[in-house]
This record gives sequence, C-alpha cells and structure tokens, in this order.
Amino acid sequence: MYAVIYEFKVIQSQEEAFETLWQMVTEGFMQHAGGLGSRLHKTETGVYIAYAQWPDKKAWETAKQKLPKTATENLQRMNGYCNEITVLFNMDVRNDLLK
Repeated sequence: MYAVIYEFKVIQSQEEAFETLWQMVTEGFMQHAGGLGSRLHKTETGVYIAYAQWPDKKAWETAKQKLPKTATENLQRMNGYCNEITVLFNMDVRNDLLK
C-alpha cells in the first residue's frame, strides 16, 4: 500500500466549497482510478491536511489520467480554492493499524 499526505492552504471564506469538492474529488479517484480513500483534517490554524491511500505508487502516479472529464473539472475547481497545495510526504505503508 502507498500513502500520500497533502497540505492545502485554502482561501479564506472558501472552506465549505473546498470541503465539498474535496469529497467529490476523493470519490472520483476511488471510483475511477483505484484510490483507496482519504481523510481530511483541519488544523487549529486553518490549514487542511489530507491523508490518502493507494494500492501502490504507480496507481497514485497515473490516477489523474484515469479520471473522466467531470472529475478532472472538479479537481481543477477544488485546486482553485487553494492558495497553495503541497505534497508533504509520499511513502510506502509498512504497518497499518487504522480501523
């Protein structure tokens, strides 16, 4: 299994729209590109952190190419609500004790 941790700095007052689109984008990756799901967190300072899982690195690297047009448009819209998006870590999962 492969995991990616993202940091999203969302434009102030766009948080609700971002969260809605984040869910739609995540569901699109799960339905069309083999994504295993994600969790979205918000820090006390308002920064969003997402943890996403994939079957392997290749699935993550090729995921965007597998999305239909509507899902790609949702991804672009979601990104538009952000000042900055950073991949903090991408890594192999060694042991998984999450339920």
